[in-house]
Amino acid sequence: MTIRVIIVDDQAMVRAGFAALLAAQSDIDVVGEAPDGKQAVDVSRGTHPDVVLMDVRMPEMDGLEAARRILDPPPGVTHRPKVLMLTTFDVDDYVYEALRAGASGFLLKDAPPADLISAVRIVAAGEALLAPSVTRRLIADFARQRPAPRKNFAARRSGLTPRETEVLELIARGLSNQEIAESLVLAEQTVKTHIGRVLAKLGLRDRAQAVIFAYESGLVTPGQ
Repeated sequence: MTIRVIIVDDQAMVRAGFAALLAAQSDIDVVGEAPDGKQAVDVSRGTHPDVVLMDVRMPEMDGLEAARRILDPPPGVTHRPKVLMLTTFDVDDYVYEALRAGASGFLLKDAPPADLISAVRIVAAGEALLAPSVTRRLIADFARQRPAPRKNFAARRSGLTPRETEVLELIARGLSNQEIAESLVLAEQTVKTHIGRVLAKLGLRDRAQAVIFAYESGLVTPGQ
Protein backbone atom coordinates (compact mmCIF):
# COMPACT_ATOMS: atom_id res chain seq x y z
CA MET A 1 0.00 0.00 0.00
CA THR A 2 1.30 3.45 -0.90
CA ILE A 3 1.54 5.94 1.96
CA ARG A 4 0.18 9.37 1.00
CA VAL A 5 2.10 12.20 2.67
CA ILE A 6 1.88 15.98 2.79
CA ILE A 7 4.78 18.10 4.04
CA VAL A 8 4.18 21.27 6.06
CA ASP A 9 7.08 23.64 6.76
CA ASP A 10 7.56 27.37 6.27
CA GLN A 11 10.98 26.83 4.68
CA ALA A 12 10.75 25.95 1.00
CA MET A 13 14.13 24.22 0.96
CA VAL A 14 13.15 22.00 3.87
CA ARG A 15 9.93 21.00 2.13
CA ALA A 16 11.82 20.28 -1.10
CA GLY A 17 14.43 18.19 0.69
CA PHE A 18 11.88 16.12 2.58
CA ALA A 19 9.75 15.72 -0.54
CA ALA A 20 12.68 14.46 -2.62
CA LEU A 21 13.72 12.01 0.09
CA LEU A 22 10.25 10.58 0.65
CA ALA A 23 9.21 10.52 -3.02
CA ALA A 24 12.23 8.35 -3.79
CA GLN A 25 10.67 5.56 -1.71
CA SER A 26 8.55 3.09 -3.67
CA ASP A 27 5.88 2.94 -0.96
CA ILE A 28 5.54 6.70 -0.28
CA ASP A 29 3.77 9.29 -2.43
CA VAL A 30 4.09 13.01 -1.58
CA VAL A 31 0.65 14.37 -2.52
CA GLY A 32 0.95 17.95 -1.28
CA GLU A 33 2.90 20.66 0.52
CA ALA A 34 2.02 23.72 2.61
CA PRO A 35 4.06 26.65 3.99
CA ASP A 36 1.95 27.19 7.12
CA GLY A 37 -0.65 25.55 9.31
CA LYS A 38 -3.63 27.33 7.78
CA GLN A 39 -2.84 26.04 4.30
CA ALA A 40 -1.99 22.62 5.77
CA VAL A 41 -5.59 22.20 6.93
CA ASP A 42 -6.89 22.97 3.44
CA VAL A 43 -4.33 20.78 1.68
CA SER A 44 -5.05 17.90 4.04
CA ARG A 45 -8.77 18.05 3.39
CA GLY A 46 -8.19 18.26 -0.33
CA THR A 47 -5.66 15.45 -0.70
CA HIS A 48 -6.67 12.96 2.04
CA PRO A 49 -3.13 12.01 3.10
CA ASP A 50 -2.27 9.12 5.39
CA VAL A 51 0.45 11.12 7.17
CA VAL A 52 0.95 14.86 7.68
CA LEU A 53 4.57 15.75 8.35
CA MET A 54 4.08 18.96 10.34
CA ASP A 55 6.57 21.57 11.51
CA VAL A 56 5.75 23.03 14.93
CA ARG A 57 6.69 26.69 14.48
CA MET A 58 5.21 28.47 11.45
CA PRO A 59 3.55 31.80 10.59
CA GLU A 60 -0.20 32.30 10.08
CA MET A 61 -1.02 29.19 12.13
CA ASP A 62 1.44 27.02 14.03
CA GLY A 63 1.63 23.27 13.74
CA LEU A 64 -0.13 22.69 17.04
CA GLU A 65 -3.32 24.49 16.03
CA ALA A 66 -3.19 22.95 12.56
CA ALA A 67 -2.89 19.48 14.11
CA ARG A 68 -5.95 20.18 16.28
CA ARG A 69 -8.03 21.18 13.26
CA ILE A 70 -6.88 18.28 11.14
CA LEU A 71 -7.43 15.70 13.88
CA ASP A 72 -10.73 17.17 15.10
CA PRO A 73 -12.43 18.18 11.84
CA PRO A 74 -15.87 19.82 11.57
CA PRO A 75 -19.01 17.72 10.98
CA GLY A 76 -19.05 16.16 7.56
CA VAL A 77 -15.27 15.76 7.34
CA THR A 78 -14.47 12.14 8.13
CA HIS A 79 -10.84 11.82 7.03
CA ARG A 80 -8.34 11.88 9.88
CA PRO A 81 -4.71 11.37 8.87
CA LYS A 82 -1.86 10.68 11.25
CA VAL A 83 0.19 13.72 12.24
CA LEU A 84 3.94 13.46 12.76
CA MET A 85 5.34 16.63 14.30
CA LEU A 86 8.82 17.97 13.57
CA THR A 87 10.54 19.60 16.53
CA THR A 88 13.90 21.13 17.36
CA PHE A 89 13.57 19.92 21.00
CA ASP A 90 15.68 22.66 22.58
CA VAL A 91 13.23 25.45 21.74
CA ASP A 92 9.84 23.83 21.23
CA ASP A 93 7.48 23.75 24.20
CA TYR A 94 4.58 22.09 22.42
CA VAL A 95 5.30 18.39 22.95
CA TYR A 96 2.71 17.79 25.65
CA GLU A 97 -0.07 19.83 24.01
CA ALA A 98 0.52 18.31 20.59
CA LEU A 99 0.22 14.78 21.96
CA ARG A 100 -2.98 15.74 23.76
CA ALA A 101 -4.26 17.13 20.46
CA GLY A 102 -3.76 13.70 18.92
CA ALA A 103 -0.38 13.87 17.19
CA SER A 104 1.03 10.39 16.67
CA GLY A 105 4.57 11.35 17.50
CA PHE A 106 7.56 13.63 17.23
CA LEU A 107 10.73 13.52 15.20
CA LEU A 108 13.72 15.77 15.66
CA LYS A 109 14.48 17.93 12.63
CA ASP A 110 18.12 16.88 12.62
CA ALA A 111 17.29 13.16 12.60
CA PRO A 112 19.04 11.06 9.92
CA PRO A 113 17.12 10.61 6.62
CA ALA A 114 16.56 6.92 7.36
CA ASP A 115 14.81 7.86 10.61
CA LEU A 116 12.41 10.17 8.76
CA ILE A 117 11.48 7.46 6.28
CA SER A 118 11.04 4.92 9.07
CA ALA A 119 8.96 7.37 11.12
CA VAL A 120 6.51 7.95 8.28
CA ARG A 121 6.04 4.21 7.86
CA ILE A 122 5.63 3.61 11.60
CA VAL A 123 3.03 6.34 12.02
CA ALA A 124 1.16 5.28 8.86
CA ALA A 125 0.91 1.76 10.31
CA GLY A 126 -0.90 3.15 13.35
CA GLU A 127 1.97 3.13 15.81
CA ALA A 128 3.11 6.10 17.88
CA LEU A 129 6.62 7.42 17.59
CA LEU A 130 8.49 9.49 20.13
CA ALA A 131 12.18 10.25 19.76
CA PRO A 132 13.92 9.17 23.00
CA SER A 133 14.99 12.73 23.80
CA VAL A 134 11.42 13.96 23.30
CA THR A 135 10.12 11.26 25.63
CA ARG A 136 12.63 12.36 28.27
CA ARG A 137 11.47 15.95 27.84
CA LEU A 138 7.83 14.92 28.23
CA ILE A 139 8.53 13.00 31.45
CA ALA A 140 10.66 15.85 32.79
CA ASP A 141 7.80 18.30 32.17
CA PHE A 142 5.42 16.07 34.12
CA ALA A 143 7.94 15.75 36.94
CA ARG A 144 8.31 19.53 37.14
CA GLN A 145 4.62 20.39 36.92
CA ARG A 146 3.25 17.37 38.82
CA PRO A 147 -0.32 18.08 37.71
CA ALA A 148 -3.11 16.71 39.88
CA PRO A 149 -4.67 13.54 38.45
CA ARG A 150 -7.87 14.18 36.52
CA LYS A 151 -10.75 12.51 38.34
CA ASN A 152 -12.66 11.67 35.16
CA PHE A 153 -9.52 10.03 33.75
CA ALA A 154 -9.16 7.89 36.86
CA ALA A 155 -12.80 6.86 36.55
CA ARG A 156 -12.31 5.85 32.92
CA ARG A 157 -9.31 3.76 33.95
CA SER A 158 -11.47 1.74 36.35
CA GLY A 159 -12.94 -0.09 33.35
CA LEU A 160 -9.63 -1.78 32.61
CA THR A 161 -8.80 -5.26 33.86
CA PRO A 162 -5.78 -5.63 36.18
CA ARG A 163 -3.71 -7.02 33.29
CA GLU A 164 -4.71 -4.17 30.98
CA THR A 165 -3.76 -1.69 33.70
CA GLU A 166 -0.34 -3.33 33.98
CA VAL A 167 0.14 -3.06 30.23
CA LEU A 168 -0.88 0.61 30.24
CA GLU A 169 1.61 1.37 33.00
CA LEU A 170 4.45 -0.30 31.10
CA ILE A 171 3.54 1.57 27.91
CA ALA A 172 3.76 4.82 29.87
CA ARG A 173 7.19 3.83 31.16
CA GLY A 174 8.40 3.55 27.58
CA LEU A 175 8.61 -0.22 27.17
CA SER A 176 8.24 -1.78 23.73
CA ASN A 177 5.80 -4.63 23.04
CA GLN A 178 8.64 -7.13 23.30
CA GLU A 179 9.83 -5.69 26.61
CA ILE A 180 6.28 -5.72 27.99
CA ALA A 181 5.92 -9.35 26.91
CA GLU A 182 9.14 -10.27 28.69
CA SER A 183 8.19 -8.34 31.82
CA LEU A 184 4.75 -9.96 32.11
CA VAL A 185 5.80 -13.35 30.69
CA LEU A 186 3.33 -13.13 27.84
CA ALA A 187 3.44 -13.72 24.10
CA GLU A 188 4.05 -10.54 22.14
CA GLN A 189 0.81 -11.07 20.21
CA THR A 190 -1.06 -11.24 23.52
CA VAL A 191 0.48 -7.90 24.49
CA LYS A 192 -0.72 -6.40 21.21
CA THR A 193 -4.22 -7.68 21.95
CA HIS A 194 -4.17 -6.10 25.41
CA ILE A 195 -2.96 -2.79 23.98
CA GLY A 196 -5.75 -2.80 21.41
CA ARG A 197 -8.31 -3.35 24.17
CA VAL A 198 -6.80 -0.61 26.33
CA LEU A 199 -6.97 1.91 23.49
CA ALA A 200 -10.53 0.88 22.59
CA LYS A 201 -11.83 1.04 26.17
CA LEU A 202 -10.25 4.43 26.85
CA GLY A 203 -11.07 5.91 23.46
CA LEU A 204 -7.43 6.62 22.69
CA ARG A 205 -5.85 6.94 19.26
CA ASP A 206 -2.46 5.34 19.87
CA ARG A 207 0.40 4.72 22.31
CA ALA A 208 1.28 8.42 22.50
CA GLN A 209 -2.14 9.26 23.88
CA ALA A 210 -1.92 6.22 26.16
CA VAL A 211 1.23 7.70 27.73
CA ILE A 212 -0.54 11.03 28.31
CA PHE A 213 -3.57 9.27 29.78
CA ALA A 214 -1.47 7.18 32.17
CA TYR A 215 0.17 10.29 33.64
CA GLU A 216 -2.98 12.42 33.71
CA SER A 217 -4.98 9.69 35.43
CA GLY A 218 -2.34 9.28 38.13
CA LEU A 219 -1.45 5.71 37.16
CA VAL A 220 2.18 6.65 36.64
CA THR A 221 4.15 9.29 38.52
CA PRO A 222 7.35 10.60 36.91
CA GLY A 223 10.46 9.60 38.80
CA GLN A 224 8.92 6.54 40.41
